[in-house]
Amino acid sequence: MRLFLILFFSFNLSLMAQDLPFRSIPEAPPQMTAENLLVRMIQGLGFRYYWATEGLRTEDLAYKPSATGQSSRETLEHLYGLTEVILNTSKNKPSVRPVPSIPEDFETLRSKTLHQLQDAVINFQSIKTEDLAMQKVIFDRGGKRSEFPLWNLINGPISDALYHTGQVVSFRRSSGNPIPKGVNVFLGLKN
Repeated sequence: MRLFLILFFSFNLSLMAQDLPFRSIPEAPPQMTAENLLVRMIQGLGFRYYWATEGLRTEDLAYKPSATGQSSRETLEHLYGLTEVILNTSKNKPSVRPVPSIPEDFETLRSKTLHQLQDAVINFQSIKTEDLAMQKVIFDRGGKRSEFPLWNLINGPISDALYHTGQVVSFRRSSGNPIPKGVNVFLGLKN
């Protein structure tokens, strides 16, 4: 019975990992438009996050570069909040700060982060170029609302998320678990 449960659990985890978006980046769209560029940036982030977090162990999540630095887990929680802003901006919806709830277990955190990016891609793909400028980055901090132009999404949450994803890659290398061989960020695939 125990062997059955272990096999069943392993099979379900394997299926969950296969269902996650951004294992690879889809083919480029035929036209270079503002929304396609924004979508491609998010897809690149999703791909990098997918592989930065693939196969992380408990000791990788606990790793800190220094006693006062953030752990990989804390960095992933920050990334979750950033991807929530990206998703909410794609809906023209406010992002509540501080983030109301962050998934407790790593697999759920990883899955929700990747799915937030996937949903943002879908939303931005449906916005026409002429309507893109109407999208706002909106925050709600204790009932106080602030709005910023879409440009701030690029130099803010998207760039910050790329930066922190790189930190996770560096941290996991330092904890003895580098990203899997064959991940090609230039081509957006794993060989």
